[in-house]
Amino acid sequence: MLSILIPTYNYNISALVAEVYAQIKKLDVAFEILCYDDGSTDNAIISANKEINNLENTKYLILDKNIGRSAIRNLLAKEAKFEWLLFLDADVLPKENNFIASYLKSIATSSQVIYGGILYNEKKPDNDHLLRWTYGRKREALSTSKRNKNIYLSFLTLNFLIRKEVFNVVTFDEDIPNLRHEDTLFSYHLKLNKIQVAHIENPTYHLGLEESSVFLRKSIESIDALHLFLEQDLIPKNYTLITKVFFKLKKVKLHYLLAYIYRNFKGSFDKNLLSKKPSLYLFDLYRLSYLCYLHA
Repeated sequence: MLSILIPTYNYNISALVAEVYAQIKKLDVAFEILCYDDGSTDNAIISANKEINNLENTKYLILDKNIGRSAIRNLLAKEAKFEWLLFLDADVLPKENNFIASYLKSIATSSQVIYGGILYNEKKPDNDHLLRWTYGRKREALSTSKRNKNIYLSFLTLNFLIRKEVFNVVTFDEDIPNLRHEDTLFSYHLKLNKIQVAHIENPTYHLGLEESSVFLRKSIESIDALHLFLEQDLIPKNYTLITKVFFKLKKVKLHYLLAYIYRNFKGSFDKNLLSKKPSLYLFDLYRLSYLCYLHA
C-alpha cells in the first residue's frame, strides 16, 4: 500500500522514522520505510541512523558515494514496492499524530499527487538563522487556499504523496547540476504532463534551518539553476515569478540597471540579509539583480 521514502545526508532521522513508524503501525496497511543515505561522512549520525534497521519493514541503506538529491529520490522510488510513495525530507517532522492516516484518507480513485504543506516553528530562532526562518514562514508555509491559487509552483518536494505509476512518468531530472530548484523543474514536468496536484492541510515542520549565510549561498545557487533552466529551455520564461519579472525588465533594457545594482550593492544586501532584521524585499531584489547580472 504505502512506501515511505526518506533520503538523507549527514542528518539524524531517528525521530522522524520513529514517528512515522509509530503512526503507520496503528493502521491496518502494508508498508515499508526506505531510508537511503547519500554517502554521509558523520560517523556519529550514521551510527544513530543504523538503529532504524531494528524496526519492522524498515531499511537504512548507506550509498557508496553521493549521487545527489534528484538521483537518490529516483532510486528510492525505483526500489519501492508499493502503489503509493510518500516522500519526506530528512529534516521534517509531522505536525499531527494522524499524519499518515490523513494522507491515506485523502486518496481518491483519481488521485495522482497530494501535497500536505510545510510549517515552521513559531519560536524565533537565533540571529544566525533568521533569514531561512523568515523566508520559510512568509513564502513556504502557505495555507491550502493560498497554495491552490498556483497548484504547481506552491508544491514543494519535502512532504508529498505520489502514485508510483505517476512517478514512473515524471521523475527528478538527474541531468541538471546539483544546484537547487529540482522541485521547480519537477513541478513543471507535472504541469506539462497534466498531472493533478491536490493540496491538503497535512503539514510537516521544517526543522533543518540553515545559517543565514548558508541559505543565502544556496539562494544564489538556485538562481544559477534557474539561469541554466532558461539557457537550456527546460522551463518557460514565465513559469516562475522571478523569471517573468526578469524578462519584462530585459524587454525594456532595465536588466542592465539591476545588474549594476548587484555589482555595486552586493555588500549592502549581504549586510542586511545576514542581520537580525533581514528584509525579504531586499532578498527578492538581490536574487533578481543577480539573475540580471548573469544575463547582462
